[in-house]
Amino acid sequence: MFKSMILLAQIVMPAFTKSQSLSDTVKLNLNDVITIAKVHSTAAVQAATILENQYWQYKTFKSNYSPQLNLNGTLPQFSKTNIAVIQPDGTVEFKPVTNDNSQLNLGLTQNIGLTGGQVFLGSNVLRFSDFDRKQTRYNGNPLVIGLDQPLFAFNALSWDKKIEPLRYEESIKRFKEDMEIIGRDASELFFSLLIAQINKDIAAKNLSNNETIYKIGEEKSALGRLSRDELLRLKLSVLNARKAKAQANVDAETADLQLKSFIGFSSNNQIQLILPENLLTFEVDKDIAIAQAKNNRQKALEFKRALLEADRDVAKAKGENGLKVNLYGTFGLTNVADKFPGIYNNPKDQQEIRLGFQIPILDWGRSASKIKTAQSNRKLVEATIKQAQINFEQEIYTTLRQLAMIKEQIQTNAEADITANQRFEIAKKRYFLNDLSITDLNIALQEKDQARRDYIFSLKSFWNTYFNLRILTLYDFATNKKINGNL
Repeated sequence: MFKSMILLAQIVMPAFTKSQSLSDTVKLNLNDVITIAKVHSTAAVQAATILENQYWQYKTFKSNYSPQLNLNGTLPQFSKTNIAVIQPDGTVEFKPVTNDNSQLNLGLTQNIGLTGGQVFLGSNVLRFSDFDRKQTRYNGNPLVIGLDQPLFAFNALSWDKKIEPLRYEESIKRFKEDMEIIGRDASELFFSLLIAQINKDIAAKNLSNNETIYKIGEEKSALGRLSRDELLRLKLSVLNARKAKAQANVDAETADLQLKSFIGFSSNNQIQLILPENLLTFEVDKDIAIAQAKNNRQKALEFKRALLEADRDVAKAKGENGLKVNLYGTFGLTNVADKFPGIYNNPKDQQEIRLGFQIPILDWGRSASKIKTAQSNRKLVEATIKQAQINFEQEIYTTLRQLAMIKEQIQTNAEADITANQRFEIAKKRYFLNDLSITDLNIALQEKDQARRDYIFSLKSFWNTYFNLRILTLYDFATNKKINGNL
């Protein structure tokens, strides 16, 4: 997954940078912007880093079920002091002691996920040196095999084996959702810049139109065919158009910087966006959308994990507040010797077995309260998840209804855009022929601009809703394929 992102980054960016100089204008469509954002944006790096972090956490969890080999020791443990020595008559004498106690332990442990216990295999050696008496002794266990097994206790290993794989799978699905969210956010910024650029073009054209109309108005006024009041209104329209153009330039520059900052694009190149008028054609069955969302989204796994965690907490409350029994046993070989190799010659066997228990007799209802609290929390989690599942499905239904409505709006707004533009051209000609008032001309101009903006906003709504549907289902209905998180 990460390698494919890096490879695509190496392919995508040269296509937009090597072929242009720093002063060139780069033309980008919506897919280009989303692709760059998924490779170079800070949000994409954060999503990949979070996924990588979850992967290593999952590896840590899996290591709990694998053998662990450890070597530890104390080399040396030197001591020079006085110690109290009880004499035959009961008095105490302090004697100087200078010695060294060095030890080395090698141990292999294996957790038992099914029972929550642990088996271990070890070997150790202890070297004691008395420097005052010039004596050296070795004590060691060439081999020790043991079992440490809690009985009737809460088994954290068993519950982790159910929960942690779900948590890791969640992180993978969450990464896919994060990448789709990046696509949607990039689309938002794409249309913000596109609308700003269109407003800039509209403002420039309006200024040109108003200046042309004003010049004609001056000619008419010179011939006495236009009142001074109307001429001043035309001049005011020019001034307003200049202010609108200046503001549109600022808005376009701001939107340009915001988009570049998000997608990690060079600020040296100018971006010219291509209007995404070729809409995707697809039909969405709501039942299929719900099924895909339950299979693909992180939320569905989150619900399952939350219930398992609630069940685990109940089991933990019961296991930690009832009868506790622990079985501990070892079997091994031991020996002492004057020299190190001697501890391995004819060692003697040793055994140890211990059964400990703890029974709560009187705790003033503490154990029962903890269990009831865990059970109550489990009911709350179940109720919360039930409501979340309803909201989960309702959100998909709402998105599908919005998508159907927006498709109809786009067609209407496209026709209105064409019609309003044609009407303005006719109105402008009629005004030049002195067949239309300046008020009606301004109305036609405003309607033309508003129709154009409505059409762009409807395109924005379509694409944003489409990307929201992808986020909600992690399924691309345009291609009928699951979204795998790659670009």
